[in-house]
Amino acid sequence: MRHVGLIAGAATAALVAAGAITYAVAGDDGGGRTPSAESADAGFARDMAVHHQQAVEMSYIVRDRTKDEEVRRLAYDIAQTQANQRGMMLGWLDLWGLPKVSSEPPMTWMDMGGMASGKDGALMPGMATNSEMKKLGELDGKQAEVFYLQLMTDHHKGGIHMAEGCVAKCQVGVEKRLAQGMVDAQQSEIRLMADMLKERGAAPRS
Repeated sequence: MRHVGLIAGAATAALVAAGAITYAVAGDDGGGRTPSAESADAGFARDMAVHHQQAVEMSYIVRDRTKDEEVRRLAYDIAQTQANQRGMMLGWLDLWGLPKVSSEPPMTWMDMGGMASGKDGALMPGMATNSEMKKLGELDGKQAEVFYLQLMTDHHKGGIHMAEGCVAKCQVGVEKRLAQGMVDAQQSEIRLMADMLKERGAAPRS
């Protein structure tokens, strides 16, 4: 129950913070300028929306594959937090009048457009492959719990790297604050997931 309380508290704080900035103006702290389609602000919003969507999908898969309340609570909190943040980022793209997809490779805004090949659906570092997603949906109980925690740890590591890129490169203040919030929350969740894996006789994959 110790983990459940910590996770729920962290997720609640993240959702409250996200809600507080949902209606912030698109040009907040950015000098009133609308970001361009090639900007870090737009690139991060597009790429992280895709990255978050997979985390939501993984979380709902594992909730159907285990009865463990601790894992189910973590998965629910991650799904709700990342779905909320994804909606905000897509909303900003709408406000800026920018497309939600780009012809450029993912992470081009970080000068890392060739870092992930996209092979088997892994479009960005940390993302699970299509084969891994299929495997998660076929496992049950403890096996599903361990694989989910390993996949989500990798996913968070990739997400943190991208969010740190936005903190360094983005110009819109509200987006930079959201990115820093992602870094802080996901680092905390990585530590929690390491403990949860240890309790199940397992460890992160990397």
